[in-house]
Amino acid sequence: MESIATYEQALDWVYGRINYERAPDGTFSARDFKLDRMRELLERTDCPHEQIPVVHIAGTKGKGSTAAMTAAMLTACGYRTGLFTSPHVSRFEERMTVDGIEPPPDRFLELVQRCAAAVDQMDQHAGQRPCTYFEIATALAWLYFHSREVERVVLEVGLGGRLDATNVCRPDVCVITNVSYDHTQILGPRLVDIAREKAGIVKP
Repeated sequence: MESIATYEQALDWVYGRINYERAPDGTFSARDFKLDRMRELLERTDCPHEQIPVVHIAGTKGKGSTAAMTAAMLTACGYRTGLFTSPHVSRFEERMTVDGIEPPPDRFLELVQRCAAAVDQMDQHAGQRPCTYFEIATALAWLYFHSREVERVVLEVGLGGRLDATNVCRPDVCVITNVSYDHTQILGPRLVDIAREKAGIVKP
């Protein structure tokens, strides 16, 4: 495994993973999205996603602001609350906050070092696609939330819902905001197809 000894090296390692957020349309398809990698990555880091109650939010527009408002309300009610959103504006750590506060650089470095050890083991699997940027971002958020002993987590879906890396959680509440045309090359050409993918976050 490459050496990750500084905050800058940690960021470089994360940014070096395949990133579908920045990939042009048509360079990836639904077959690139699998939950098996995400489950294995979190299992290798002691399953933090199974230990904290979750509000899971999908939708075409409005899911980020809905997630932010939900997290703010939970914090105001006295819960230590983790919020995972994407994309970030200026700093990667904006994606994972606890009561509105990002992890400091030294904590972020520790999180990446722990995650990178698990990812390196997974990268040795022959025939398995490597963990993606968004999968790693999601895992880092879970590790941070668990380390801060948060009482509630608000997760914003990255893309779609059914096959999104956030969809390995066990939510208490699922929210779907509005549904309109987005990522049709992945989610399908019709609104009913897109709605079906977003409804994939709903659990009993």
